[in-house]
Amino acid sequence: MSSGVAARRDAKKLVRSPSGLRMVPEHRAFGSPFGLEEPQWVPDKECPRCMQCDAKFDFITRKHHCRRCGKCFCDRCCSQKVSLRRMCFVDPVRQCAECALVSHKEAEFYDKQLKVLLSGATFHATFGNSEKSETVVCRLSNNQRYLFLDGDGHREIEIAHISTVQVLTDGFPPGGGNTRATGMFLQYTVPGEEGVAQLKLTAGEDAHTSRRQAAAWLAAMHKAAKLLYESRDQ
Repeated sequence: MSSGVAARRDAKKLVRSPSGLRMVPEHRAFGSPFGLEEPQWVPDKECPRCMQCDAKFDFITRKHHCRRCGKCFCDRCCSQKVSLRRMCFVDPVRQCAECALVSHKEAEFYDKQLKVLLSGATFHATFGNSEKSETVVCRLSNNQRYLFLDGDGHREIEIAHISTVQVLTDGFPPGGGNTRATGMFLQYTVPGEEGVAQLKLTAGEDAHTSRRQAAAWLAAMHKAAKLLYESRDQ
């Protein structure tokens, strides 16, 4: 990939929406697949009362719109200002209690798991039905749109084209307890090609540090997949 193409993919601009300032991709096609579109606000004339506590709006009880769901609430029911990076807001924005709880949980992905995905980890990769595997470093691209796999060559998988994400484990240990993630199975489509391609990633057993890093990457990718499927449902 040329530096010029990479720069166009990562270019951003500052825009002002009714909800606040947003730092969005300069080209819509290069937006994060984990992103959410801003909701349409419920029109003021359609919400004479708070949609949570049913308080009537007047000169004292003012109405506020949640920036995540677009519904109308009183100040008491929509007082929290929380980061909403999935909509690219620069500053924390007003959200209702239910949406604020979801946004708080998502913040962990952006504060922790996203950094793990960007750093990458080493795996044994098996493409398609091949019986041979190759050692690759798998990481998320800076614009969050691609999985980069660098080994004998360079491959890219577009995140938005991934249809299946399955974590592979070592089974249930005797006596119960938590399973250990050992790999991941991905199915995805390739533009211009028919059918579904597949990739199996397996954590190596050569070094304790690399296994730990691979396990953290797998857990982060599992969380990313949940956000991806949620964004498709919006």
